[in-house]
Amino acid sequence: MKNIAVVLAGGVGSRFGNGVPKQFLLFGGRRVIEWSVDAFERNAGIDGIVVVMNERYISDMEEIARERQWSKVIGIVAGGTERYMSTLSALSALRGEGECNVILHDAARPMVSQRIIDDVVAALMKYDAVGVAVAMTDTVFEVDADGCVAGVMDRSRLRRAQTPQAFRKSVLEKAYKRLAESGDESLNVTDDCGTVARYMPEVRVCTVEGEVRNMKLTYKEDLEMLENFVLNC
Repeated sequence: MKNIAVVLAGGVGSRFGNGVPKQFLLFGGRRVIEWSVDAFERNAGIDGIVVVMNERYISDMEEIARERQWSKVIGIVAGGTERYMSTLSALSALRGEGECNVILHDAARPMVSQRIIDDVVAALMKYDAVGVAVAMTDTVFEVDADGCVAGVMDRSRLRRAQTPQAFRKSVLEKAYKRLAESGDESLNVTDDCGTVARYMPEVRVCTVEGEVRNMKLTYKEDLEMLENFVLNC
């Protein structure tokens, strides 16, 4: 069964406030999006890559793909204004592939390791849904409506989600079909594992261990941390 990576880069980086989508920012001599796609390009377990972009930047991405001579990129498609729309766009682009494994990754996590990708691909041999997660090191409060502590969560059972998140294509398609049919007003979902867990409860979502350096670029200050990871890897 083919393993198709989907690199989600549809955002416009509004938190940066400089008009440049964060996936095009430079660190370590490469753009953020280049680091992310390169990771899957290099991995022997990945058969193809689809990049989901904001429509305004598709031509820029096509130029980067030509520059990098990525052999596994099979499509660069327009995403949507919300995360789930980008996932649906990727599924639409893969409609002709038949059953395959879909491995979704945020472009804003440019330091994903080969070990993580290998572990996700291996887990797909046993499970139909796989997430990447790291253990919680901080105490987590549950608070009431006034912001006062209502309880302390058992952090031994809590994990911080990362990407990639991977699925049998048919499982992900069915989960989003059920979501659409539910008429749920909270359609603005931000996590594919959460969608599968909620709308496909019969499917177990396995987790594999993430890494601290597989951080998400969210604020300008994060670029310095990413630079440090490059210097120390």
